[in-house]
Amino acid sequence: MALRIPRFGPFPPLVRRICGGLLLAVTVVLTPAAAAAGFVAAAFATASVWLLAAAGLVVAAVVAHLLGGAAFRLLGRGGLRATATLTAVLLLGTTALAAATVFRPMPAPAAGPVPSGVRFWDLPTGSRIAYVHTPAAGTPRPTPVIFLHGGPGTPGEGTPTAGRELAADGFQVYSYDQVGAGRSTRLSDITGYTVARQVADLDAIRRLLGADRIVLVGQSWGGSLAAQYLRAHPTHVAKAVFTSPGALWGREYPGSKVGEPWDDLTPAQRSRRDDLDSRPRLIAASLLLGVNPRAAHALAGDREVDHWMHEVALVGKDTTSCAGAAPTEAHNNPQGFYSNQMTVKDFEQLPDPRPALRSVHVPSLILRGQCDFVKPEVTQEYRTTLPNSRLVHIQGAGHALTHAQPRLYTALLRAFLLNRPLPAPAS
Repeated sequence: MALRIPRFGPFPPLVRRICGGLLLAVTVVLTPAAAAAGFVAAAFATASVWLLAAAGLVVAAVVAHLLGGAAFRLLGRGGLRATATLTAVLLLGTTALAAATVFRPMPAPAAGPVPSGVRFWDLPTGSRIAYVHTPAAGTPRPTPVIFLHGGPGTPGEGTPTAGRELAADGFQVYSYDQVGAGRSTRLSDITGYTVARQVADLDAIRRLLGADRIVLVGQSWGGSLAAQYLRAHPTHVAKAVFTSPGALWGREYPGSKVGEPWDDLTPAQRSRRDDLDSRPRLIAASLLLGVNPRAAHALAGDREVDHWMHEVALVGKDTTSCAGAAPTEAHNNPQGFYSNQMTVKDFEQLPDPRPALRSVHVPSLILRGQCDFVKPEVTQEYRTTLPNSRLVHIQGAGHALTHAQPRLYTALLRAFLLNRPLPAPAS
């Protein structure tokens, strides 16, 4: 006896209309999403923003046509004409949405005038580096002191804390804006922002100064950079100071694993930060950075993302201090967004520098604040890795030691560089 399998007839008209209406709604939602996916996916092949936009619209048109056609067939009306009309309307809407969000530039105010004390080095690496020089008083010592700012991409302004006192002790004192930050060169190809480029720039500065050896004072990321330079050129470093240093090895502490500076935001600060982070153009550029950095740079230029980073810095400038500390003073030296993003990415891919540093006997001073957000084990690693190092814990200070304890910080630097007893216990 043969088994008879029943056949289901066509869906009832009401069910078809409901399914068609639902599919039509899905089409309206998915078309812009498909455009965004096509826009980002095309970055695997090109950095041209116009080609990215064209790819996004082509993908959106295909999705709108296929899904819209299926929706109208279920609805039993319109056919090809209705599908074409829907596709055109959705493409126009997607284009208008993109123009109002992703393709609408963020604020990018013009840079202010360069302060009178800022000068420039044109290095053989191709970097044009802005710097401040505090001349030595009396008989200059043979080892210039070079301050390295943090970030990457967050320079200071003017003569750094302790700079004038060290100059009075006979040191030539320099602080400079690393490539891609402050008033220094912005690279046309942002993949050039690497740790090797930073080390090469620093060594070019040493040679330009005519110094066989230099003293390095690195703050936060500047400490990480000082360690990289020490690994590459140990014979050219007389002494090194690591002030609230970042990770010694980026791959060991990627991202926020080094410590989280944003945990103590007030509700108002959190709201402001969320508003800054939710800008569609920034989100698009961030997505492109993971696929094709050149495409991200073509979409969002240096001035607008540097200004965005400046606004973020203003939100968090007081979050890394001890509770109740006085507000820090803001400055207008530009931030460096792409220098930050690309240098950090490169730093987290470098080989372990610790085996080489364990054989470097350059005298080193490590300073850590009581309220530093950087994990204690990150700082301690400098002490255990560098054989001729001392670690000083400073009470009542956060990540920015120079803000909370400028006198003690200055006294420590002077004592260390002048071979005098430290004014605080060291370990």
